[in-house]
Amino acid sequence: MTGPAPTIAADYDYQAHNRRIDRTISLRQATPERDLARLHAWLGSDHVKPYWQLDLPLPAFRDRLADKLADEHLTPYVGCLDHVPMSYWECYRAAEDDVANHYDAEPADRGVHLLIGPEEYLGRGYARPLLRAVVAMQFRHPETDRVIAEPDARNDRAIAVFEDCGFEPRGEFRFEEAEKDALLVVCERERFESAAPGDETASEVRSDV
Repeated sequence: MTGPAPTIAADYDYQAHNRRIDRTISLRQATPERDLARLHAWLGSDHVKPYWQLDLPLPAFRDRLADKLADEHLTPYVGCLDHVPMSYWECYRAAEDDVANHYDAEPADRGVHLLIGPEEYLGRGYARPLLRAVVAMQFRHPETDRVIAEPDARNDRAIAVFEDCGFEPRGEFRFEEAEKDALLVVCERERFESAAPGDETASEVRSDV
């Protein structure tokens, strides 16, 4: 291996340098002290509102974020490029989520939600390496063989990114709990690892995430 060994700051749960975009991707757990204002702005953006439905007044949004942070089956993350926050992620245990009412969930399945916040990061080719990093982080759990997602069935751009990262569509369903028509997409560990492009040099991930 050439180049410096990857390092991980104590602040991050996962970090990888992606050679294709020549950026360092870092993921850290969200906190209200650091992220309330930025997440409130991102989730109120025109390109996010139709799919997340969290365009709320700040006090209500603060309460919703607190609920997410207190939810033991879900972990909110902020994704960074070269240490600049620019995306929001939710990683969750799918068998303990409402989505388990709509497919045959395995106990170790993991799920992911995503959004890119600032508009200047849209259409720049960053979504795919970011998603690959998050899925790789989920597969650091040795018992996990599947990562799933349930994007809004209208969100063609997000669905294309999932498919490009090895997720396979398994059918649309009415996700009443989330008030949307969703497409279930599933990424199997073997498919993900066999399709790995070798663009990432990853550090260690904390074992408790």
